[in-house]
Amino acid sequence: MDTNPWLSTRNRTGREYDAPYEARAAAGFDVHGEANLVERLLRSDLNSSRSSPPNRLFRVLDAGCGTGRMSIELARRGMDTVGVDLDEVMLRQARAKAPHLDWRQGDLSSIQLAGQFDAIVLAGNVMIYVTPGTEAATVANMARHLKPGGLLIAAFELGPKSWTDLTIDGYDQLATAAALTKVARWSTWEQTPWVAGDDYAVSVHALQATSL
Repeated sequence: MDTNPWLSTRNRTGREYDAPYEARAAAGFDVHGEANLVERLLRSDLNSSRSSPPNRLFRVLDAGCGTGRMSIELARRGMDTVGVDLDEVMLRQARAKAPHLDWRQGDLSSIQLAGQFDAIVLAGNVMIYVTPGTEAATVANMARHLKPGGLLIAAFELGPKSWTDLTIDGYDQLATAAALTKVARWSTWEQTPWVAGDDYAVSVHALQATSL
C-alpha cells in the first residue's frame, strides 16, 4: 500500500468518530483511560524527566491525536499539550472543540516541533496506521522529541492486518534502535498485565539520559 492506510480507509467525519465516546460519557462511563494512565506515568518514578522542578508543568505530545479527546483531557488536568495528526478532517473536529490548544497537521515520521516533551503518546493504533515503511522513522522522530528520561507510550492491536506486519517484537526493535529502553507493558490502559499472545499492548519506553 503506497498511501496512508488511515486516510485511505477512514469513512467517518470527526463528529461521527466522537459520537460513541460522547454516548459512553453521557452514560456515566470513564472514557479517559489513556489520559488516566499518562498522568499516572508522568507522576511516577518511570518518568525521570520529572526530577526538576517537582511541580513543573508536564509537556505532552499527542502523536496521532485524531479529534483531540486525550489532548483536551490532559490540558484540562493542567498539562501543556500539542496534538499532531495527518488527517485534517480529524483535526478540524479537534480545533472546533478546543480552539485554544495547539493542533498541528503533519507526518509523525518527519514533523519537527519546537522543544521537547516529558511524554509522547501514540494511542488509538497509531503505530499500525502510519504509512507503511515509515515505522522506524516515526519511532526515531518521536524519540528525538523526548526529554532525557521522558516516556514514549504506544498502544496498538497485535492481530494481523493486511497493510502492516508490525509485531510487538518488531516495535521493541525499532525502539531499541532509537535509544529507548522498555520500562513497562500492559494489555490495557488500566494496566492489566501483558502476556505473550495478547491481542493488544500498551508499551512504555524511556529515553535515558545516558543514551544521548
